[in-house]
Amino acid sequence: MVYYNKQTDRSEIYLLEHGMSKGEQTRRRIIERAAPVFNTLGYSGTSLADLIRATGLEKGGIYNHFSSKEALSVAAFDYAIQQNAQKFAVALEGKQHAIERLLAIVNSFSQQAEMPWLPGGCPIANTAIEADGTASQLLSHAQGAMTSWHRLIGATVKHGVLRGELRAEADPYMVATILIATLEGALMLSQLYGEQIYMQRAAEHLTTYVEGLAAHTGE
Repeated sequence: MVYYNKQTDRSEIYLLEHGMSKGEQTRRRIIERAAPVFNTLGYSGTSLADLIRATGLEKGGIYNHFSSKEALSVAAFDYAIQQNAQKFAVALEGKQHAIERLLAIVNSFSQQAEMPWLPGGCPIANTAIEADGTASQLLSHAQGAMTSWHRLIGATVKHGVLRGELRAEADPYMVATILIATLEGALMLSQLYGEQIYMQRAAEHLTTYVEGLAAHTGE
């Protein structure tokens, strides 16, 4: 049973329900509160003062759980990517046809322009843009996350071709590159100008593109 009062936030309830130790609870809370800070200000732009303000802990309290700023930024990045993956999993639930799955990915990501999963936009794109060699481990994690996204789309296309749902010439690498580059670029434009229309246009274009990958009847 979970005991809590009005001051207990959702993250604390989650931690209590999952039987985490006090130290594990504090570590997770730091990560959850640091993630939007890093994603909004960037690794270089995030100061210790920013982290203290966001977590409510002093320097010693933060670094008692993380060996360095980079270690915390990596944990926060991984947390953000985990949240993204959960969004995709929900969007793909129950969808079997390749076209349906590809459109679900497009629609799920495009929602970030209106309802961001995390303040600051896509953590992968933000890390890639900021990359300057100051946080090599963080960059490595960003590359791994992007590779996973490529593989998700690529595998969907590959299986769609094998099942006869997509045209035989549909190339997994090409489709993944087009979808990701278009969506990331559209999100950047929507954030830059504060206008959702850029993402809306991109989503409409990609919907037509994906539907055009369908195998013709009788193929």
